[in-house]
Amino acid sequence: MSELLKNIDARTRLAGTNKLEILLFSLGSDVRTGRKESFGINVFKVREVMRTPPITAAPDMQPGVEGMVSLRGQLVPIVDLAKYCEIDPLGKREIMIVTEYNGHTQGFLVEGVDTILRLDWAQMRVPPEMMTTRLGGLVTAVTELDDGRLIMMLDVEKVLAETSRYDDDYMFKDIQPMEKEFAVLYADDSSVARKQIEKTLNVLGVRGIAAVNGRAAWEELDSIAKHAELTGRKVWEILHLVLTDVEMPEMDGYILTKKIKSDPRFDGVPVLMHSSLSSMSNQTLGKSVGVDGYVPKFEPHRLADAVRNMLLPDESTELLSN
Repeated sequence: MSELLKNIDARTRLAGTNKLEILLFSLGSDVRTGRKESFGINVFKVREVMRTPPITAAPDMQPGVEGMVSLRGQLVPIVDLAKYCEIDPLGKREIMIVTEYNGHTQGFLVEGVDTILRLDWAQMRVPPEMMTTRLGGLVTAVTELDDGRLIMMLDVEKVLAETSRYDDDYMFKDIQPMEKEFAVLYADDSSVARKQIEKTLNVLGVRGIAAVNGRAAWEELDSIAKHAELTGRKVWEILHLVLTDVEMPEMDGYILTKKIKSDPRFDGVPVLMHSSLSSMSNQTLGKSVGVDGYVPKFEPHRLADAVRNMLLPDESTELLSN
């Protein structure tokens, strides 16, 4: 496991606009089916992999949270992914993947880790509905390896949201609606993230157009551009902002942004990147492809402020000066 950790440490420092590096892991053989499924998580979200230390149960923990462990003085909540995915596995989960994203650290109990793969986002596909339903909407992408194995990408943002009460209505309190009418196209493969974006835009009074990944967003943008041309208008008169995630199957947010910024039809339409990967390296990558702003996920007030700043920059400047 130490060699794997060295690989993780090295690869998390790599950055690319069209590559995905995933850590493969298993949750054990399901006693109901006898199958051992293979799952993946973006290496950028992995801090370390370790033997599971003693877990201390705590009162009022969310369903799926086994308890807490102390890691170098930090209390970290631990989620048993097998139980969370409603898999009844044989054997114990003695390995813990420590993850860090959205400004939070949490541990995931797994049966074992395998290897790290580097793939193109184009190799990742939107999962079939049957697979999504079977695992409660927790799979955001799937790919087939050369050896025939199917690798499922878990929506770890959904896990974090559902074990942290991220979706409570109080998070949207005091967001003030905008007086002008605007339309925003947003792309995200996470159903939880799309739901929160939708809520934020609704509170702002902004019309939202949803897409499940970058490719779907690009197809929608192309359709909007063709409609604008037929009606003798510019795209910026119809669509006022694109909000995009980074990690998405088929086409990621970096590629989507590059396509938008290189197409003159979308001149005047800003792109706001909305991601759980909010490190400076990822923000720098966003700027390199032309992103106009960057905002972390699961913070509705910050998202609302960022959207307002993009749509009404003059008013935002005036508010700051006052």
